[in-house]
Amino acid sequence: MRQISFAVALNEALKEEMRRDPVVFVAGEDIGKMGGLFKVTQGLLEEFGAGRVLDTPISEAAIAGLGVGGALVGTRPVIEFQFLDFITIAMDQIINHAAKLRYMTGGMVSVPLVIRAPVCGGIGLGAQHSQSLEAWFVHVPGIKVVMPATPRDAKGLLKSAIRDDNPVLFLEHRRLYAATGEVPSGDHMVPLGTAEVKREGSDVTVVATGRTVSLALAAADRLSEQAIKIEVIDLRTLKPFDMQTISNSVGKTNRVVVVNDGWRTCGYAAEIVASIQSECFYDLDFPVQRVCNKDAPMPAAAALERSLMVSEEQIVAACSAAMSS
Repeated sequence: MRQISFAVALNEALKEEMRRDPVVFVAGEDIGKMGGLFKVTQGLLEEFGAGRVLDTPISEAAIAGLGVGGALVGTRPVIEFQFLDFITIAMDQIINHAAKLRYMTGGMVSVPLVIRAPVCGGIGLGAQHSQSLEAWFVHVPGIKVVMPATPRDAKGLLKSAIRDDNPVLFLEHRRLYAATGEVPSGDHMVPLGTAEVKREGSDVTVVATGRTVSLALAAADRLSEQAIKIEVIDLRTLKPFDMQTISNSVGKTNRVVVVNDGWRTCGYAAEIVASIQSECFYDLDFPVQRVCNKDAPMPAAAALERSLMVSEEQIVAACSAAMSS
């Protein structure tokens, strides 16, 4: 199978969906002539024109308002924020409008809106451009939250998100844009709400999201040298998340490590840990472990940035601790 990058896989998904459905359009800062800060929208303006590829002012509130309004009148907008951090400026449009209008109208309207945004640190952009804020949005009823870890899933999940009749926050880790992997040609779809076992094992289950999936797989390789068999689950969709796949794995391994690039306190990993404690308590032989970013603003200096972020070594240590009983 052909190998393409994460960014190219997203680009393919956008092009295929825009060709398939004339009411799909994209909007955001620098997405047209520039092709997007990370080149995900490159070539769209040339193929689809300025009527469907909209370069917007630097106003996240306006971009989100455009997206909600467009969805309400029958189009399928895909809007882009250059950094998830600045979604804070558009919280009213997303939380009080996109997430609520289907419920408040008794199902008379739907909001088929996709919000794309790069997340987390790793490239030295500092505290205001390096946050992973998914926990805020999984807390809100009415929004689906997606975080792919591979080019294959990036393409398939984005296509499914565009076809979904609900607002979907689509989070792309900026350290993954250049990552390559096998991606099927054609109409490749990955359903929302389904996790995938990326590696099977019998000793410890590692539940991971986004960039941390590759770290978990690398940690599993290292631990295999000690005859410790790690099962790695990529959640792919953070909300709704696939508890059944987690439960099946925990029933087999009896030990769990949850890994997420968000902050530890009240973070996304805490919800997964609580759900495992509630649903799988009698299968557990050791307390569920968490590996998350440290509770501090992200530094710009590379060494300090690495010290805050989730690492392969931390996952190895958490899995080894789980095996200590």
